[in-house]
Amino acid sequence: MEGTFGTYTDKTRVLDIKPLRTLKPVFPSGNQAPPFVCAPPFGPFPPGFSSFYPFSSSQSANQHTPDLNQAQHQPRQAQNNRAEPSLVTPLRTFRSPPPEPASNGGDVVVEAEGVTVKRKIPRKRTPIAQNPNFQSGISVSEKENGDRKLVMSVLMRFDALRRRFSQLEDAKENVTGIIKRPDLKAGSTCMSRGVRTNTKKRTGVVTGLEIGDVFFFRFEMCLVGLHSPSMAGIDYLVVKGGGGEATEEEPIATSIVSSGYYDNEEGDPDVLVYTGQGGNADKDKQSSDQKLERGNLALEKSLVRNSPVRVIRGLKEASQSAKIYIYDGLYEVKESWVEKGKSGHNTFKYKLVRAPGQAPAFASWIEIQKWKKGLPSRGGLILTDLTSGVESVGVSLVNEVDAENGPAYFTYSTMVNYSDSFKLTQPTYGCECGSSCKPGNLNCHCIRKNGGDFPYSGNGVLVSRRPVVYECSPSCLCPGCKNKVSQMGVKVKLEVFKTVNRGWGLRSWDPIRAGSFICIYAGEARDKSKVQQQTMANDDYTFDTTRVCTPFRWNYEPALADEDGSEEMSEEPELPLPLVISAKNVGNVARFMNHSCSPNVFWQPVSYEHNGQLFLHVAFFAISHIPPMTELTYDYGVTRTSGSQVGSSLCGKKKCFCGSEFCRGSFG
Repeated sequence: MEGTFGTYTDKTRVLDIKPLRTLKPVFPSGNQAPPFVCAPPFGPFPPGFSSFYPFSSSQSANQHTPDLNQAQHQPRQAQNNRAEPSLVTPLRTFRSPPPEPASNGGDVVVEAEGVTVKRKIPRKRTPIAQNPNFQSGISVSEKENGDRKLVMSVLMRFDALRRRFSQLEDAKENVTGIIKRPDLKAGSTCMSRGVRTNTKKRTGVVTGLEIGDVFFFRFEMCLVGLHSPSMAGIDYLVVKGGGGEATEEEPIATSIVSSGYYDNEEGDPDVLVYTGQGGNADKDKQSSDQKLERGNLALEKSLVRNSPVRVIRGLKEASQSAKIYIYDGLYEVKESWVEKGKSGHNTFKYKLVRAPGQAPAFASWIEIQKWKKGLPSRGGLILTDLTSGVESVGVSLVNEVDAENGPAYFTYSTMVNYSDSFKLTQPTYGCECGSSCKPGNLNCHCIRKNGGDFPYSGNGVLVSRRPVVYECSPSCLCPGCKNKVSQMGVKVKLEVFKTVNRGWGLRSWDPIRAGSFICIYAGEARDKSKVQQQTMANDDYTFDTTRVCTPFRWNYEPALADEDGSEEMSEEPELPLPLVISAKNVGNVARFMNHSCSPNVFWQPVSYEHNGQLFLHVAFFAISHIPPMTELTYDYGVTRTSGSQVGSSLCGKKKCFCGSEFCRGSFG
């Protein structure tokens, strides 16, 4: 298993305590009252007498009652080796009831005895009334076997719910020692409500998953059937034993997660030496030999059967604050052996080799790390930074297709130049929050404009699409505020590259998390009503906010979060004026982002005020997790003609070459 767990000490095994039945009873003398009464612990009792704690069967509702059936929670092996249980209650049962923990909507994780046993004790809390009418929209057959569309839908629904739970947690007062895990809460909710797919466990390929898919949470892999355990590094299923008429069942491995802590890649990205599970040291530093059981035995059987194993690589990306996971495809177990670990105990080692003919995933990540160090330099590199230092993170220019040396000349700028029509007529007011705006502070002027919700999570991820996101401005008294995401510039390593049939495109060397800010659309902003149509037709670098895009849902589902759906927020942009931005002469990297009918990026209006002027940005955010070296695209939309009806199919002016399964054939 990944990670190590502490252990608690069972004092009944440390202290020399004798069972109650060995103590000599003391009987009262004949002239003492009341008389000695002998009765079973659960009754019946003579008049005037009742049961005593802990044998009382009718405790008050708020009183803690100890678990008298602890034997059923012991490990199976301990039960088999134990003699017939005694009816005498151990002394630990007579301890005072522990104080009830404060309810915070989560679960208390208690680490049970041993390093591989984990027990969850739910905190006492007021139950949330679940919506009995909630429907996941996923059929029974789809839950067993999904496709690409369903897999992406499940992942988007999970992450939308996680972002909402994160937003709610951020708005609460910080309590020292409380670990916030909205991903676990969102994952448990999706599992219990049926928002999942590929529940039928299998070896080999999982439908709907692609090599190179990235995950930021272990629960995401559980929900789409890539790797079922939320903690263990080895997943397996039990099958009939091979050979003749043998009916004995045996485990075979289906997938492993390589954490990177104990695994050695031997310098070859297609070879993985994986360390078995178990034998981890406890808090007293008493480690033990690993045993050939469970996941270790499953890998051994996969070696014998030559059964493929899915490998997910856990990586620590420098641009991310947490570990990410990359699905690296199918591997075969080629060797296994036992060697002494650092603790001096035996550990199992398994050598896995990647099956040939698969698209690169982990190998690409290794190569990108070398590019960042300049060893070797990027193939086809024209410029290391086409922004000439304007962006804090340089943007590479690469052509591996033909001999073209770069796009037509333009002035690189991160600003949007506005015409006089965007001047405000009323004075503006900034907030007075001091160092930073705090989620949940309704005294903040900027948070009130966002409907009382902080629009971003603590790591700068957009929580929900909305008509307009209001950010803090330079006029606000909060210089270190996190509500200025779109004003902080590009934070990921981007690359402008030459495509085969769509001119220049944009992609990232870094994995991008769903909801992460990418860039704004910089250029010259004008009121569309004052721009000639012929001028727009001759400009291939125009962003038009009035075009009609294919609708999609990105926000969380109130019913899934047990919230009132009547106050659900609109995801459609609302701008004060029909905005058009031209990046033909002045612009930034956004001018290279191509159109796709199945985009991985969406645009969001972002507004802030400063010195009596309205600053209205078109900001781009990731729809879903985007793997490295994946082209970034958004929906350009289609221009609505004067005679077209609402809801009717529209045809764009330019032919689409996005190659998507859902391509509508045109755009613009």
